[in-house]
Amino acid sequence: MFSGFLAGMLGIGGGVVIVPALYLIYTASNKFSPELALLVALATSLTCITLTSASAAWAQRVHWDAFSGLLPWLLVGSAASGFIAPLLPSDLLRTLLGCLLGCVAVVMLLSWQPHPQRTLPGRLGYLGVGTGAGIVSGCAGIAGGNVIVPTLIFFNVPAHNATATSSVLGIPLAGVAALSYFLSAPAHTAPGLLGYLDVSTFLAIVVGAIATAPLGVRMAQRVNARRLRQLFAVVLATVALRMLFVS
Repeated sequence: MFSGFLAGMLGIGGGVVIVPALYLIYTASNKFSPELALLVALATSLTCITLTSASAAWAQRVHWDAFSGLLPWLLVGSAASGFIAPLLPSDLLRTLLGCLLGCVAVVMLLSWQPHPQRTLPGRLGYLGVGTGAGIVSGCAGIAGGNVIVPTLIFFNVPAHNATATSSVLGIPLAGVAALSYFLSAPAHTAPGLLGYLDVSTFLAIVVGAIATAPLGVRMAQRVNARRLRQLFAVVLATVALRMLFVS
């Protein structure tokens, strides 16, 4: 329920809640080995986000120029993520993502304002931003909002439009990334898994998240843009600390 609320309010898909929660539960209960636990948490989170982002995206104010420019390259990056993440040591993956998100959180918390003349990038800019965001998001199981939202704000897209656009982009991004995890999984992983997907956990999370995502959307529309940026930065900082210090 909390992941769905965050998805609606901040346009981040809820992975910042799902991934650390599942990883901690899996390792504490010894349901999966630490190496497998992280991959299962990522794949399950992305599959959940495919549906929760759809619920959160309903009736939001999307910046369609940014959507069309980023979409094809986000799909390229997210498709690659399911094959890249299993090759990386889990400690290295967590450390790199924690440092990246921590830097973004600091920038968002400061009284920084983008140059007023800055506009959305051209095709080459979309290629770099979209592919990078797709890979990072798929490897972190977070559907792209943690990268897409601050990037769009950097290019003077209003915070409310940035979160709405991120929510809509999260649907195809998470779906393609989840599929890539399924295709990259070995033939036999563990009981209860479909590829790297924990089926029973997926069903339970989706029920709660879809119910609360529209509530998050309504809350976001009542909060001013500056406050929304600050709240988003706090969430990013929390995720960064989790990735750096949870083992």
